[in-house]
Amino acid sequence: MRLLARALALAAALTLAACAGRQPPPPRPPVPVEVPPPPTPLPPPPANAAAAGVALAPAAILSEDQARRALAAFTTSCPSLVRREDKSGLTTPADWQVLCAHAALANMASAAAFFRDRFDWVRVGEGEAFATGYYEPEIAGVRTRQPGFDVPVYGTPPDLVRCTKADGTTGRGRVDESGACVLYFTRAEIEDGALAGKGLEIAWAADPVDLFFLQIQGSGRLRAPDGSILRIGYDNQNGRDYVAIGRLLRERGILPPGGANMAAITAWMRAQPDRGRSLMRENPSYIFFRELTGPGPLGALNLPVTPRVTVAADPLFVPLGAPVFLDLDRNEADGLWVAQDTGGAIKGANRFDTFWGAGSDAERIAGGMAGNGTALILLPKGAVARIEAARARPVP
Repeated sequence: MRLLARALALAAALTLAACAGRQPPPPRPPVPVEVPPPPTPLPPPPANAAAAGVALAPAAILSEDQARRALAAFTTSCPSLVRREDKSGLTTPADWQVLCAHAALANMASAAAFFRDRFDWVRVGEGEAFATGYYEPEIAGVRTRQPGFDVPVYGTPPDLVRCTKADGTTGRGRVDESGACVLYFTRAEIEDGALAGKGLEIAWAADPVDLFFLQIQGSGRLRAPDGSILRIGYDNQNGRDYVAIGRLLRERGILPPGGANMAAITAWMRAQPDRGRSLMRENPSYIFFRELTGPGPLGALNLPVTPRVTVAADPLFVPLGAPVFLDLDRNEADGLWVAQDTGGAIKGANRFDTFWGAGSDAERIAGGMAGNGTALILLPKGAVARIEAARARPVP
């Protein structure tokens, strides 16, 4: 036993000695972590057409019928062109004066030659265009509230004003009890009664979905049960950003790409009214109307718009009143238009909204319009030379 104990003690001592003499392994060097370089910041979008750049392009071939209709609309726009500040930076009112004088005297038999010979045809930026469509819808509505007509059509509230907010920006808003300029009520707040009982109702619609789409179009007709018609047009907007609900439905996979036209959106909303109502409220923009008693509907120039001739554009990239030539993969939208309107969703270079009038054909074409192609803006002859000379001039 003593021998066994002595052997075990010796073994333990040898083990401890071996452990004491063993050195710990050297630390592993740290694995280098690859840090990606910071992303290159994207340049800010051009502020207007002059900043985006313009280039001369060949004039397109026009039919006389198309040119005559465009000439009539262009002549109607001339009083605005010769006095309106051009935010696109491409023209001045003086540029249009001689051209508009010629337009008033132009022979309708040679309208195509007028557009071919007296204008610079230019491409803004890359000239890659996208165009949608709008029309003048007709929905059920009455002047005085009655059973079945419970959706208010509001005129402009007196407390919707332009004011300067706390962040220094100026725009549409309202002044609250403290005297601060704040954002105006959203669509949801208005639908929940923010304007109720203030006597702002100019009419009553039967269906909230119909009125929602009439707001998107900007003008329309209300037909009463007795057949009478009340025409209404855009008067103001609550200052909130426009959100396209068709885009939301595509992004969420509810409707397929290319399948989010107005008919499909309307059908989806009517099939599930609660979700449809929630979807409408995701667009906080709200339109206020006025009654139209003369020709119309009226565009941004406060002039009647013309079916298949008027196009809405961004005035930062197209002089309002100028002719626009579109060549799209939707052939019905090809040809010469006149920029007489604007739209909450019509922003940026070469973005257009074509006007198709009223009726079932107009509704069908406008509701399904999504055309890609190229756009040319028609400017007074010599405008491009002046723009290029200004760019070449050294900055003091």
